[in-house]
Amino acid sequence: MINVTELRPGNYFEDGGNIYLVLDILLNKTAMRKMVAKVKVKNLRTGAITDMSANSGYQVEQIRLDKKKMSYLYDNGEFLVFMDQETYEQIEMPKSNLEWEMKFLKENLEVEIVTYNDEILGINLPAKVALKITETEPAVRGDSVNKALKNATLETGLVVKVPLFIGQDEEVLVRTDTGDYDGRA
Repeated sequence: MINVTELRPGNYFEDGGNIYLVLDILLNKTAMRKMVAKVKVKNLRTGAITDMSANSGYQVEQIRLDKKKMSYLYDNGEFLVFMDQETYEQIEMPKSNLEWEMKFLKENLEVEIVTYNDEILGINLPAKVALKITETEPAVRGDSVNKALKNATLETGLVVKVPLFIGQDEEVLVRTDTGDYDGRA
């Protein structure tokens, strides 16, 4: 057990049957009151980001999550299938839990599967993913006063803004945290 005031961003803890990731913490102490911790957390089972407040004496259970490298294989309609490269063990995850991550998944992409007591909580993507452009708007000449960008549709269906000089069938790097173009692959 750990006091709520000792939590730091990046810590995982269990409280009330839910598993949380600490995103941010603010400690507030006034003269006549106990210290109050305002913690911004992400519920790893639901994906909801909320704020919770607790007095300094409140105890939570700090936990460690297990992470395992696996490769994305395919989408079977309802589930996404991943495989361990060493043991060839396959697991399925519901598509509803990975709506954001699906925008970056392509065959054989290596990801980290996050588990706690054999319960699969989600996946961690690499910071950047190389994806091929399947369709892009034609470049408009003369618009070079500011940073000219055009829409490009990637192989996963994600639409990103790319510079005018990027063409169809090129591979680009996309940031997985924001979904923005980051450069040529």
